Amino acid sequence: MTHSTLTFTTDHGSKYLQQLAKHFGHKVPVTFTPSEGEVTLPFGTCEMAASDTALSITVLGQPRHLDRLEQFIGDHLARFAFREKPTFTWQRAA
Repeated sequence: MTHSTLTFTTDHGSKYLQQLAKHFGHKVPVTFTPSEGEVTLPFGTCEMAASDTALSITVLGQPRHLDRLEQFIGDHLARFAFREKPTFTWQRAA
């Protein structure tokens, strides 16, 4: 497995973490608190951590699924954070 990480600078990290977790929780296994969460998708895992200034997301999966994981999680986050007009840059593990 390999991983890719995104750090989204925002004052609403906990809010977005909880929105994502609740949204995905209707279809897949999810565990979360206001500051941490994990989503288990059929094609990988998403780990989230919120602070007062950012939301950090790490997606883990087979190398062939990383593009899909980044796109899937990024698209959902962009929908919830649309007022902030986010742009995301994922950092892949070497």
